[in-house]
Amino acid sequence: MIDTEGARQAVADLLKALGKDPFSEHLADTPRRVAEAYAELLTPRSFNLTTFPNDEGYDELVLARGIPVQSLCEHHMLPFHGVAHVGYLPGERILGLSKLARVVEKFARDLQVQERLTKQVADWLQEHLQPKGVGVVIEAEHMCMTLRGVRVNGSRTVTSALQGVLRNNPASRQEFFTLVHA
Repeated sequence: MIDTEGARQAVADLLKALGKDPFSEHLADTPRRVAEAYAELLTPRSFNLTTFPNDEGYDELVLARGIPVQSLCEHHMLPFHGVAHVGYLPGERILGLSKLARVVEKFARDLQVQERLTKQVADWLQEHLQPKGVGVVIEAEHMCMTLRGVRVNGSRTVTSALQGVLRNNPASRQEFFTLVHA
């Protein structure tokens, strides 16, 4: 549970520590706005997992490419953003396609590192859907690298997590990566 009043006070204290007057006309409402923005960025929307019987016995890869992803780096509390590519080889159930994006958002709305985010999405899908395999690739630009430090604009970090057949079968693994980059 987010303490928005505590966050508001912390932002006011940070502004003071940075030599700014949080009561000036331009900054008077900034602590509230920042606290509400972080509360929004750190709170995923709830959703119901919608699955359907795989009555047709579909056994080929299901892949959603280019799912927008945005999160906050837990080391600097600066945003990172990019796209997620999420795929699975169905077992007995298939997933409502919008739920792939919802699962990405579920874990992205937190203080994160990209590596953990990628694995959390894959683990959650494996646990809740029980497919034959899961693959997740996230490509993101990190503001902690572009706005500060080395300042490398346009640099993208790529992480992947594979489970089941997509990890263990070379042909399935290759098909997943080929479709992700198609």
